[in-house]
Amino acid sequence: MRGRLVIVLLALMTLSCGKEDMHHVRDVNYEYGRDLEHGKIVLGGRLDNPYKTENITKALQSLYPTKADRLELKSTDLYVRFLPSDKAQYDHLVDLGLHLQDHPMDYDIVVDGDWYHDPDVPEGDVTWQYAVVPADFVFPDIPYEVIDGCYIPENDPMAKSNDPSIDWTAVEREAYVISGNASMLSEPVTKASEKVYPSGRITIVDKHANGGKPFGVAGVQVVCNSFVKISTTYTDRDGYYTMPKSFSSDLRYRLVFKNEKGFAIGFNLILLPASVSTLGRSTPAGVTMTVTDESEEKLFKRCAVNNAAYEFYARCAKEDMDITMPPSDLRIWLFYGLKAGSAVMMHHGTVLGSDLISKYLGAYSELIEVFLPDITIGVEDRNTYRDIYSCTCHELAHASHFVKAGTSYWDRYIKYIMTSYVKTSGMTYGDGTGEDAGVCEVGEMWAYYMESKMYKERYGGTFPSFGTSYWFYPQIFRYLDERGVSCSDISSVLGPDVTSKAELKSALVASFPGKRTVIEQVFGRYK
Repeated sequence: MRGRLVIVLLALMTLSCGKEDMHHVRDVNYEYGRDLEHGKIVLGGRLDNPYKTENITKALQSLYPTKADRLELKSTDLYVRFLPSDKAQYDHLVDLGLHLQDHPMDYDIVVDGDWYHDPDVPEGDVTWQYAVVPADFVFPDIPYEVIDGCYIPENDPMAKSNDPSIDWTAVEREAYVISGNASMLSEPVTKASEKVYPSGRITIVDKHANGGKPFGVAGVQVVCNSFVKISTTYTDRDGYYTMPKSFSSDLRYRLVFKNEKGFAIGFNLILLPASVSTLGRSTPAGVTMTVTDESEEKLFKRCAVNNAAYEFYARCAKEDMDITMPPSDLRIWLFYGLKAGSAVMMHHGTVLGSDLISKYLGAYSELIEVFLPDITIGVEDRNTYRDIYSCTCHELAHASHFVKAGTSYWDRYIKYIMTSYVKTSGMTYGDGTGEDAGVCEVGEMWAYYMESKMYKERYGGTFPSFGTSYWFYPQIFRYLDERGVSCSDISSVLGPDVTSKAELKSALVASFPGKRTVIEQVFGRYK
């Protein structure tokens, strides 16, 4: 709701060392990934999948001819593709726990990128979704094709017990040779205990914090694969990750902006669970990369929003700010041609019944109901980490308020902003008159206050004046904060019945009678 909400909704149709010294610092790499493309993936020719059951069987026979006859390998997995007709079918596949990707796993990739759409699938339709499922998978009533039956030794609980002397890593490597993919293999290890588990660190630079030293890209999903052997994990708070599976071949790595805190970042008109940024192809040792404002724009801004949201969620904890956490399964959309942000909370049930939305969006209203963003962040001209940080904190504060206030409250909030914007010929939050102006007043006071508070605590200096030029007064919370009424105290009263500044004052006095004098003095400054 920060900025021109109507415009935002309409637009949903149409995100002490110098650099030279840091190159050689452990776990920091400024050079990796600079030449990567982040557009559409360009495929080359199809490759022979080394994990096809027949290829693993041939490899076993090649290395262990006397033992192979005693072992009949049965497919542990199926390499398949699905063609969901709509979002409901797509979500059903996700709910089944499938890791979906929009491009095939058994093709050479001529130009790497962030997304792919099958040319045989009409634009606007969901493209083929590729996955690896257990051999006994019960397929839902969604069109699918089985591409290969596969044997992945790690997925066979009997692989080691059938014959402990078999080196399945060596068998996998031999399958790469037999299938014509030997060039992808790394140098072999000498012992099973030396298996290579990809690991590394993903970091980002905020020039205005931490002395310019990189922070970890926190809680983001890292995915790697070689053909149908896939591994996923999340970075920790400092950006470190280690894959749970070992590999012998070169891998494709990518960041999937689905965070362990419960939010996802994307612009999902092609129905991705979250935006994807490729990390390219590298060795099984892993990828270490440092993102800066000189990196590819989408990658930098996704990482900055990710970290700001991660920090907000983490700081909601009782031992820190002790405020209500935003809802789980939060959907954040980034718009690169807009400056405004909003917290429409559509995925969590708001707005859909509003006649006003239908009036302004017309035929597009159905499309909005399909994609359902919760938060939108306009990142045009937001080119620094701190600019992205402040906007993200503002919208996450709205999401925190939403949890306490509820969907009915939020419908009133959005309706007020849209209606008043039109009636006042484009004033951002109207003029403070009209039905439910008080709802907007309370919501924006809280969001601008939290934006200012978190900005000050990260970057230092004086308390920023975000929002203080509007007809509502976020500085009330600033002065309460400075005089001992905490953000936790304020958050605790932001329920569905607090729909005006007067009701807000009364709720604070009722909840904190010992601070009555301070509360009345501060509110009295802003009639």
